Amino acid sequence: MGLRTGTFPTTRLRRLRYNQAVRELIKETQLSLGDLILPLFIRHGTNIKKPIIAMPGHFQLSVDRLEEEITELKNLGITQILLFGIPAHKDSIGSDAYNHHGIIPTAIAKIKNIAPEMLVISDICFCEYTDHGHCGIVEKHGDTFNVNNDKTLVLLTKQAICHAQAGADIIAPSGNMDGMVQAIRHGLDKADFLHIPILSYAVKYASSMYSPFREAAEGVPQFGDRRTYQMDPANSNEALAECALDVNEGADMLMVKPAHTYLDIIRRVKEQYPTLPLGAYHVSGEYCMLKAAVEKGWLDEKRAVLEVLTAIRRAGADFIITYYVKQVAKWLA
Repeated sequence: MGLRTGTFPTTRLRRLRYNQAVRELIKETQLSLGDLILPLFIRHGTNIKKPIIAMPGHFQLSVDRLEEEITELKNLGITQILLFGIPAHKDSIGSDAYNHHGIIPTAIAKIKNIAPEMLVISDICFCEYTDHGHCGIVEKHGDTFNVNNDKTLVLLTKQAICHAQAGADIIAPSGNMDGMVQAIRHGLDKADFLHIPILSYAVKYASSMYSPFREAAEGVPQFGDRRTYQMDPANSNEALAECALDVNEGADMLMVKPAHTYLDIIRRVKEQYPTLPLGAYHVSGEYCMLKAAVEKGWLDEKRAVLEVLTAIRRAGADFIITYYVKQVAKWLA
């Protein structure tokens, strides 16, 4: 289809902008509640609803407080969540991540008991579960360290199977280990979970936008950083290479993280894989920048947020993980 051409005064594009009903009729990008996924942070303990200071409006919740949370989400029409866990005990191998009585398997079972229809996505990684805060098994050599890729794959597979057994609907590996999708796919299939899809954090940048999340998930690296396994923000072609590997390994869906500051990457990935569902994670720092500007009175929150989320959809994302889901639910209602 060619571009519309014409000359003034015969062609007046403003004719299609005068009337609100006409604007709605021809709107190219729609944003709906069904496009959005809400992250939840589940922590050990009882009767806990701890505010996350760096992320206004969000909390760490103990499992026994999930019923009121899930009931609120259902009343708002929110049916899709992504889970992160903060265990009571952390160790060098993140053993709570694949403990059947661990924080996330327990939370999944609780949620499915309260609301079987809730779509539960489980984040598969180790930074929240390890005492060193890195995303896998760390090997230290003097002042240097390395996250052992292949040893970590074994644990990621155990974690994925454990969470699938607890009732997770989608497994979402985020640790940026080479071969993680293949290892998890083989493990899930062998455990008779052929029907469980994998949403891969295929394109995950070593971004400054994650800082508030580190308070929320209590997974700050105790030394070094994650640049040896997360992508360089300067690179674009590498994103397509990461996606190609994950698609060949069996990823059912792809994700770009962050979202708001990486719209060009979302567009490139969608153009390369137009039929594969693509998610984008509107991360904690992107959320907090908007919140801070609103607090200063510099932005109208509803207009700014809906514009940003629509832009992420317009760039090519089929769904968005965002901390704004509850507010958007109220606005769209």
